[in-house]
Amino acid sequence: YKGERVYFSGDTEDISEMRSLKNIDKAFICMNLPYTMTVEKAADAVVEFKPKQVYPYHYRGRPDVSDVSRFKELVNKGDSGIEVIQLDWYPAEPF
Repeated sequence: YKGERVYFSGDTEDISEMRSLKNIDKAFICMNLPYTMTVEKAADAVVEFKPKQVYPYHYRGRPDVSDVSRFKELVNKGDSGIEVIQLDWYPAEPF
């Protein structure tokens, strides 16, 4: 989009191909066990490939499953230059 590089993780685990990405403007990262990443693995991967912005998704909003606030905290602790954007993907569920 407009020359930006966008990455969608899809339903994936923490893979080396994702960690080796370069020059990503916007990343959409899933985190919802059992088929994707934990909050910690997702944040660690994001800090490694350093997108300008990251949008956590596929988390279903339940803090006991995927704590979006914790994800943001971990990303910002690892690299404060990465903007974490939290959208209300699942308005019927609190995050």
